[in-house]
Amino acid sequence: MHSNSWTLREILIVAFLGAVFGVLYLAWVQVWLITQAIFGPVTMDVVMGFWFIVSIIAAAIIRKPGAALLSEVLAAVVQVLLGSPAGLLLIVTGLVQGAGAEAVFAATRWKNYRLPVLMAAGVGAAVASFIYTWIRFDYGALAPGLLIAMFALRCLSGALLGGLLGHWVTQALYRTGVLSGLGIDRDRRVVHG
Repeated sequence: MHSNSWTLREILIVAFLGAVFGVLYLAWVQVWLITQAIFGPVTMDVVMGFWFIVSIIAAAIIRKPGAALLSEVLAAVVQVLLGSPAGLLLIVTGLVQGAGAEAVFAATRWKNYRLPVLMAAGVGAAVASFIYTWIRFDYGALAPGLLIAMFALRCLSGALLGGLLGHWVTQALYRTGVLSGLGIDRDRRVVHG
């Protein structure tokens, strides 16, 4: 059993992930804008899951309470510092998305990081973000069929672009050996040791 207190290395890794994904998230805005011009407004829900990925990766690597939330908030702060047009409201968005993912890990008591849980964390972030954007952009005015489609697409995107892609990235990082001694490595050693 390992402690829930954080080491300096873990804090630095989450800060690094937040910085890297803050830059990637800002770049992803361009992907969204281009695809939206082609496919229309529901495109945001299709691509939204990528904006949850750092919470899944950080949680899967560190395996401690707060990793999902902290990494998502840090990514939002980095985007604001880089001049995101969304401004300071982006930090609220990061809090909401990170909390949605964190809630799923909390439900497992931060003990299960298998693929279905990572995908569920992506869905958790999607649900939390959908509630937030519903309130912020008055989704109640939209047609029920459109709302259902948007919600389903966002949840699917969270599961695939957040959870599944996050799992693949985490596995790729693990294979390099840079994650030795971290939560993911300790858990693997217990299972395989």
